[in-house]
Amino acid sequence: MPENILIAIAWPYANAEIHVGNITGSHLPGDIVARYHRLKGNRVLMVSGTDSHGTPVTIRADAENLPVEAVYKKFHASFLEVFQGYGITYDLFTSTHTANHFRVSQSIFLALKENGFLFTQKSMQWFSPAAGKFLPDRYVEGTCYLCGYEGARSDQCDKCGNVLEPEKLLNPRSKVDGSTPELRETEHFYIDLSKLEPRVVEFLKERSDHMRETVLGESLGKITAEGLKPRPITRDLDWGIPVPVEGWDGKCLYVWFEAVIGYLSAAIEWSSISGGEWKDWWSNPAARQYYFIGKDNIFFHTSLWPAELMGVGQQFAEIFSGEPGVSLTLPHDVPANQFMNLQGQKISGSRNWAVWGRDALTRYDPDAIRYYLTVNMPENKDSDWDWDDFVARNNGELVATWGNLANRVLSFSFKQWEGHAPTIDPANLREADRALLAAIEAGFASVGGLLEAVKLRDALREAFHLATEVNRYLDANAPWTAIKTDRDSAALTIFTALKAIDSLKVLFAPFLPFTSARLHGFFGYTSPLFGEQFTQEIPDALGTHTGLRYRPASETWWRPSDFQPGALLNPPAPLFKKLDEKVAEEEMARLGKV
Repeated sequence: MPENILIAIAWPYANAEIHVGNITGSHLPGDIVARYHRLKGNRVLMVSGTDSHGTPVTIRADAENLPVEAVYKKFHASFLEVFQGYGITYDLFTSTHTANHFRVSQSIFLALKENGFLFTQKSMQWFSPAAGKFLPDRYVEGTCYLCGYEGARSDQCDKCGNVLEPEKLLNPRSKVDGSTPELRETEHFYIDLSKLEPRVVEFLKERSDHMRETVLGESLGKITAEGLKPRPITRDLDWGIPVPVEGWDGKCLYVWFEAVIGYLSAAIEWSSISGGEWKDWWSNPAARQYYFIGKDNIFFHTSLWPAELMGVGQQFAEIFSGEPGVSLTLPHDVPANQFMNLQGQKISGSRNWAVWGRDALTRYDPDAIRYYLTVNMPENKDSDWDWDDFVARNNGELVATWGNLANRVLSFSFKQWEGHAPTIDPANLREADRALLAAIEAGFASVGGLLEAVKLRDALREAFHLATEVNRYLDANAPWTAIKTDRDSAALTIFTALKAIDSLKVLFAPFLPFTSARLHGFFGYTSPLFGEQFTQEIPDALGTHTGLRYRPASETWWRPSDFQPGALLNPPAPLFKKLDEKVAEEEMARLGKV
């Protein structure tokens, strides 16, 4: 029976272009897992969107002297272009600046308030005398009081990864004008996480059999060391979601609180425009939710977001839709990735030390980049994009191993059997033929099992191992020479290889969707391997916005090939392009130039 799988992917801030670290950190792994489950026949809902309200967005708007809305829309359009280019198949990629997200976020706030998990408290916040206003946390930088890092934000230190108490920041300075802010009293709503701590710990321990050690260790370690303390969920801001309480004008919901609600609000928006039912993924205990994020957001998704959901209890559905309440589904897994560096150094947009997503697509095919980002994915530790390695893997693995295998077998069959697969009697298959096909068939369980466990590097490695086995089989049987003396033997070998490649095409499909779809066409299939990706203008009370959408294919393909003898083929062509070794040198010359 099909399962309901939610793929929730980190929301990028609308303040910078997408680079390869962002793609391999969350968007690509989420897409690989989503494509696998769709191929398997499961009901997938993959959502994310542009984080429009974070202070990084307002900082960028200040720097460019533009309205915040104009900046967020500019980057949102760029994100849509990147994700379409790399085939990141969102069922809905939306934005936090929609009436729907406002309504859902405010409903979550009110449910928590009604259930007694919110309280108000006065606290000290950084105020800029020069600007005459309170400064959002990311507008204040200084020295981390825990590790001594001098470039820490007042709410979080990127070096030690700890969430900070803003008023404890050392040597504070305004990021806007460099002036020294001062602490002044203000009042905010707090979520009392301490009341929810026992349930969060139980939730994490229940998932200890499948959550990554890096994720579970950090989450439980922080709770053990610090506990879950009350945290403010409102801020003195003029850009964001208003606090839905009378007398709280001029304050908005804190971005860390409302942005994670986007996973739920996006599902509700998808439901309203597609006719689907969001509750199949959000009030269904059997649904599995996967959250794909970077390591800097682990604690928010494993502890704070589950606490929000637990605190809402059964109140959300009643407040939001007037229906009898049901508890919201908790995350199944948070397979957070570590960071990808570039040539041994941390990626830096300000220094142009990055491989930018849109720019790379002007010179390289998306599957070549997807492949390198997967084999080099920072699943358990930081990894490194190396241009020499990129070229070597493209030429030695994609071109020489997998691409050459598919092209030479299809081309040989197309030529020798006049546009068809060899006509053979399957009963005549030899022991070696059957053994190879059995090994490939077993790959659907082995590769699938690794994909289920979100071990994507291992899954791709296993698929490549099977492709290598087909190459060895061909070397042993040499149909290119056998055709001259024993055409029947060559026919058995080529048909077996075609059938194996047809299966391998599916095993590679979650990782290499563009070339797998082309290969699917070479085999003569008319039913598509994947569905359709498209953009859609979505009317909204805050103004029409553009969303990225996906329409699934009607047929499922995660199964061994049923390719038949004598089947009609379409003219084949190479799947991958060999790169000149000078490419690495040329790309290195581009780095660091602002």
